[in-house]
Amino acid sequence: MANLPQSLFGSDPSSSSSGAVAPSTSGTTTSTTDHGEPSRVYVEKLILALRDDKTRERALGLLNKTKATREDLALLLWHSFGTIFTLLEEILAVYRSISNPNLTERASSRVCNALALLQCVASHPDTRKLFIKANIPHYLYPLLNIMNKEKPYEHLRLTSLGVIGALVKPGDEDAIHFLLESQIFPCCLRCMDVGNDLSKTVATFIVHKILMKDEGLKYCCAYAQRFYAVGRALENMLENLAEDLSHSHHLLKHIIGCYLRLSQSPRACDVLRYCLPTRLRDPTIFNLLRDDPTAMVWLQELYHNVSNRAQWTTIPTGELLASLIRP
Repeated sequence: MANLPQSLFGSDPSSSSSGAVAPSTSGTTTSTTDHGEPSRVYVEKLILALRDDKTRERALGLLNKTKATREDLALLLWHSFGTIFTLLEEILAVYRSISNPNLTERASSRVCNALALLQCVASHPDTRKLFIKANIPHYLYPLLNIMNKEKPYEHLRLTSLGVIGALVKPGDEDAIHFLLESQIFPCCLRCMDVGNDLSKTVATFIVHKILMKDEGLKYCCAYAQRFYAVGRALENMLENLAEDLSHSHHLLKHIIGCYLRLSQSPRACDVLRYCLPTRLRDPTIFNLLRDDPTAMVWLQELYHNVSNRAQWTTIPTGELLASLIRP
């Protein structure tokens, strides 16, 4: 654990008023180390400033600016007294606003700053398991289930997805097991349905990472209703990809990755042989991916897996791909 000052572990009753921490974020310049990064003392003062309602909003924004340069920020946040609770308070406070159309950009940005700090904690190898053990992702699910598509709500959706994405990115089996147990799939499918392209991409990335684990693939294919829900979400995104597919390259790649992984389940492959979306044979898609060797290999493997009895692949996969990407 990081060597933290005593002031971060416990609250001094004599300093519980706003005056003790207000100077941390107002009227001061960022103190830096010899390498130009924010000093530890400066970061600790910002964390202390989170305790005061009057300085919290500014401290949230300034702390987010230190993420890229302070590798110990996650440890400082997690092991300092009351900080994670304070971040969760920010999330809980916005619950009242997500069901009505009155959420402001400022309120959304404030919560997104708190979420971004939680993402920092979720990303760090020394705090990820603690983050999961504390069941913190459960607090994000109401934000993932938002149906409003306006910008302030979209920011909440995307930043919440970023926290979950940080958990699954390393392929941590404990994290994926936890997310499956806590029913993350319905939340991701909802984001794939109502989010913008970036939210769809992150949600599909999460589903792809989960499917890459045997437990995730088994979970998805265990029941027909569950499999078809994922299939519908993937197909709908394919059909609604922007005409300028260059802006949807990453989303398309993750969609193909999900289909490929599903095709590696015998039960799912039997279905995909007859219902693989015809959009996947669109020459525009192949031309878009021609410079992405990984995506092209995924497509080849997908077609190889479903080619037996497939109704629309009547020529060898290699010849089909070659003909479609030929200038």
